[in-house]
Amino acid sequence: MEGINLWAQLPSVLPEVGLTTLAIVVLFADLYGAPGTRRNVVFISAVSMALLALVPLIWTPDPALYENGELLWGGMVNYDPLSQIFKVMLLLAGAVTCLMAAGDRGVGDKGEFYLIVIVATLGGVMMSSASDLILVFVALETLSIPLYMLASFRRGDLRSAEGGMKYFLYGAFASAIMLFGFSLLYGFTGTTNLADIASAFDGGLEGGLIAVMTALVMVVVGFGFKIGAVPFHFWTPDVYEGAPTPVTAFVSVSSKAASFVLLVRFMTAVFPPELVLGGVVMQDFWVNLLVVISIVSMTLGNVVALRQSNIKRLLAYSSIAQAGYTLIGVVALQGPDDSLAVASVSFYMFMYIFTNLLVFGGVILFIAKTGTEEIADLAGLNRRSPWLALFITIGLLSLGGIPPTAGFFGKFFLFQAAVNANLVGLALIAVTNAIIALYYYLVVIKIMYVDSGPDDDKSIGIPRAYGWSLGITAAVVILMGTIAVTPIFDWAALGSLGL
Repeated sequence: MEGINLWAQLPSVLPEVGLTTLAIVVLFADLYGAPGTRRNVVFISAVSMALLALVPLIWTPDPALYENGELLWGGMVNYDPLSQIFKVMLLLAGAVTCLMAAGDRGVGDKGEFYLIVIVATLGGVMMSSASDLILVFVALETLSIPLYMLASFRRGDLRSAEGGMKYFLYGAFASAIMLFGFSLLYGFTGTTNLADIASAFDGGLEGGLIAVMTALVMVVVGFGFKIGAVPFHFWTPDVYEGAPTPVTAFVSVSSKAASFVLLVRFMTAVFPPELVLGGVVMQDFWVNLLVVISIVSMTLGNVVALRQSNIKRLLAYSSIAQAGYTLIGVVALQGPDDSLAVASVSFYMFMYIFTNLLVFGGVILFIAKTGTEEIADLAGLNRRSPWLALFITIGLLSLGGIPPTAGFFGKFFLFQAAVNANLVGLALIAVTNAIIALYYYLVVIKIMYVDSGPDDDKSIGIPRAYGWSLGITAAVVILMGTIAVTPIFDWAALGSLGL
């Protein structure tokens, strides 16, 4: 490729190359491997993705690259700390998902499940560093299409089929609207590079302000669907309830993390603070739009979650509220300290990935052993499996923002970023919503530890490998709320340097 130094730029896409290779290996191992090899596909997938997560930590980008805004691979790829942080998150999420899926009947014994998870992770990793509209859309669909497949993975389950179909239909419409917004941006500027779009706009735009705003709203529609924010959340409860529980866990973290890093990069690159069109500061427009979405998402998600009796639907509405919280960090980019805003989003997503996987990991095992998803059936879980109840409790407390879990500092950094950006009202609304959310998390904990169930004498065992995955995930959640807060937050703060 003329003008591209292959070996010098290869480290920027090593995780992508590794995932592509891993997908081929898993495919052939499942198709042609001996029975023992096929059973080990889960460990091949999980261990390989965990090792690939070390690559962005070992081969760190040269500061001269991202401080000068240099792009790689023909202007397609950003090689900066922000992309590396989210690549680590997504690879670890994929690895943990594979381990937890191994204990789920009808999912964990299917080699194609792990192949699809790997391809979806590849799409998310590509989104983390995309700097061109073409690569953005290709990466988005590389993530989305496997998720549609995973949501309807249990073909004989009507709920899974219904959830997958709804996810696909909503996703297709959202992608089409988003792509139309991209096409408008390209039509106005004649370029697909994110930074070049802003430069083209900076020269002025005669009579096109409404059209540009329309394009921006269309793009926000696409992002809103991916993160599950109101009013683009309608797919979330049905997909979370109908999809196999390991899939629900993966969808809840991978789509959100990849979409938020892309949202931060897109808004800061295409509509920076200095961009004024027709007398309108474009940053003020998208900030106000996201503030409204954030408030409505937090409020509706938490209020509706109060009335849920199904644990997966409760976590679905909780995830809608979590998207609202994370948007606080995005809108705080308007403030004087964008490093705090970027770090708060990155830290919260890092926390959320491990917290949600921990909760869903416990729920996966409970459903596999009991065959029920009702919250009331969690009664007496502490007596049936003390460790399982403890793992779920740690996750719920983290979602509620209670120390010493990671969720406390996750919310603290988001609220601090809002206050520093002079969004005190938004911070107060978020604190109020966090208090509401704490109620329904504590109700679930109370049911597990206080209420009595008809099967209190029937213990629930935890397989050794599964126990290790839950234990490590719980340890990460505790460490991120205690001694690991500062190093991870400082690492996350580096993400702003490449914007």
